[in-house]
Amino acid sequence: MSTSPAPTPAPSAARLSSARAFWLKQLHQWHWISASVSLVGLILFAITGFTLNHAARIPAEPVVVERTATLPAPLLERLADFPAETTDPVPDALARWAEGALDVAIAGRTTETTEAEIYVALPRPGGDGWMTLDRQTGEALVEVTTRGPIAYLNDLHKGRDTGAAWSLFIDVFAGACLVFALTGLALLVLHARNRRMTWPLVSLGLLIPLILALIFIH
Repeated sequence: MSTSPAPTPAPSAARLSSARAFWLKQLHQWHWISASVSLVGLILFAITGFTLNHAARIPAEPVVVERTATLPAPLLERLADFPAETTDPVPDALARWAEGALDVAIAGRTTETTEAEIYVALPRPGGDGWMTLDRQTGEALVEVTTRGPIAYLNDLHKGRDTGAAWSLFIDVFAGACLVFALTGLALLVLHARNRRMTWPLVSLGLLIPLILALIFIH
């Protein structure tokens, strides 16, 4: 006559307490590390979230600066070998001259080149800019527009014309914020038993934006 296997004993209260203590320690550690990494970014993005939401009410006086220079004859002659119609960057020698004479970095930038002129867009956070070079006379003109520090910070928030390094920072920052949020959620789960308002408040944080989106956003 076969006998049924004995039931597996339930984990002891001591083991459960030990496991809970382990996870609490791990979650608290990752929570404060991710908070430390993302703290300054969170403050920046919170402030610029507000300024972006009220951008129309925040005055900004654009400042336009123009600079002109004439390309030296030897460099102008070398442009004869540059294609008449292309989007290729300008030759390195021309880029070095522009940086020294006009204080603009155009090396490696896409151009809009025709037989008459070379045009280089110079977008930047908080402003705009461009450079033109007359291929016949060598006359170069640079125009740079800035819209102030708030516009600059707003563009950092949006990642507008900020380059690869800032784009990488946003990715790392987003990852740190995600770790911060998920470890916070896990801590809520572990502590919810002793804090009755945990899930009502979490639900409220979900319902408020959901209701606003469904009713007021069309």
